[in-house]
Amino acid sequence: MDVSNQHRAEILVEALPYIRKYNNKVLVIKYGGNAMINKTLKQQVMEDVALLHLIGVKVVLVHGGGPEISDTLKRIGKEAKFVDGLRVTDRETVEVVQMVLAGKINKTLVKLLESKGGKAMGISGIDGHMIMAKVKDEKLGYVGEITSVNVQPILDLLEKDYIPVISTVGSDLEGNTYNINADTAAAHIAGALRAERLITMTDITGVMMDPHDPGSLIPCIDPADARQLMDQGVISGGMIPKIECCIDAISYGVRKVIILDGRVPHAILMEVLTNEGAGTMVVKNKYDK
Repeated sequence: MDVSNQHRAEILVEALPYIRKYNNKVLVIKYGGNAMINKTLKQQVMEDVALLHLIGVKVVLVHGGGPEISDTLKRIGKEAKFVDGLRVTDRETVEVVQMVLAGKINKTLVKLLESKGGKAMGISGIDGHMIMAKVKDEKLGYVGEITSVNVQPILDLLEKDYIPVISTVGSDLEGNTYNINADTAAAHIAGALRAERLITMTDITGVMMDPHDPGSLIPCIDPADARQLMDQGVISGGMIPKIECCIDAISYGVRKVIILDGRVPHAILMEVLTNEGAGTMVVKNKYDK
């Protein structure tokens, strides 16, 4: 589609109020799902993040990497096992988790952001005791429950105008490493930063009254709505822990949480720099947005 220079200028002017609104504000993005696997979408997400950084938004990128961890385990002949949606993580598996998340995936994202004009620094939850954790459940092994978050390393990077790219592994004072759920980590980090928004990227349109009808998208909910929708079975299965993380983030002090469809090209820019938005917004009170 050909776009005239005049139309380009109009688009930029329309974005101006949103640029002003988010300038110097903290925006945490939990990056995962299809947007992390699909090469084209990955490029577009990195373009969105780099652009927001360049216009003065303090972007913090938190990522997981479940599929790549499973692929790596398969290559070394180790079967991935899950209980209630959580990966059973023995000592050998947690070493693979650390290698894949804090190594390959993290540094690949840093390189991509740098190639798009961003200024990025990759760190893990282990660095600077950022994410402290304990055993969540003995049957899960080294799956961590977060006990505290130290955001000073993130603040230091933001002050130096870096995009912090955070892999979700944690540790304890005994030196054990823990596999941390990325949604949970993003909620804790966004809350500790008092972020303006937490955007959590998923592979669905958002919260829908009918999961088979994108037209039934619910644009805004609050914790009371969410609990009612869970009781009604509208929110079910794998969406329940994601919604619970959104509710937790609000309780930790995040102003707004967006459940965003990561399959949509440039969904982040649509959400942040237009009036349309994309996905479902979770707020403390929907009558006081």
